[in-house]
Amino acid sequence: MRETLIVVGLVVLAVALRSARNAGLRKIGAFTFLAASFALLYFITSSIAGGLAGAVLWFFLPWIELLSRIRRLRLPIENRLTQRQNPNPAFFPNAPEAAVAMEEAGFEHVSDCGWEWDGMRQFFRLYWHPEERAVAAVCLCEQSDVAFAFISITSHDSDGRIWRTTNFPFAATLRCPPDVRWNHVPCGRNCFHQILRDHREYLSRASIPAETLRMPDPEEIVNSIEGEMRRQIDHNLATGVIELTGDGHFRYSKRGLFFLWGQFIKDMVRLC
Repeated sequence: MRETLIVVGLVVLAVALRSARNAGLRKIGAFTFLAASFALLYFITSSIAGGLAGAVLWFFLPWIELLSRIRRLRLPIENRLTQRQNPNPAFFPNAPEAAVAMEEAGFEHVSDCGWEWDGMRQFFRLYWHPEERAVAAVCLCEQSDVAFAFISITSHDSDGRIWRTTNFPFAATLRCPPDVRWNHVPCGRNCFHQILRDHREYLSRASIPAETLRMPDPEEIVNSIEGEMRRQIDHNLATGVIELTGDGHFRYSKRGLFFLWGQFIKDMVRLC
């Protein structure tokens, strides 16, 4: 009974920590799950090696998804954004507030568009701000029964580099080209005004004066997003993360599956 209560106590503590708003506490919660797994297998086998096997098992769980679904994915090389209607805001409780905050900050609405990637639908509401020299977007993602929204703010400098601040909650599923720089803020930060301040600070830390940023062309924003995605695909083809299937699509290579495994581990530990 004592061993059972220890394991149950560790699991309850881990769930509580993973539910906390503080990122540090959530990380401690992830390691507490490992401790609970170690304790469970240790008490069953009376072996430290068995306990370690129980803890390590968590890091191999993503391979179930990698080998059963992702290995079969076939994604289009050329994917075009098309005009889309607004999704039901009930699925994205923070999206309407973010759009209102963008307009309050002086951003002007440009377009509503979206695309699909093997069952995952992405919807973009795009804005731009001539004085900020930035493009902002509310992105809504739907896949099966999972739906979430995130915000991004993007600037281009005079050298063609892309500087982006976002509260996207997951690790990237493709490698970013060297000219794209990401500034990830906590996914719980849904206030657009705060994210805009974070973006300004990010540019300041990188010594990018506002006057050296390129002025966005609202007529070319959609084409710019499509072009950036194609460059990212080309970069991942060159690095071996993905490979062509010969029918206008690409899939993850063996190296790509191991890359995704590392990204899954980051998400398991980080959780925003």
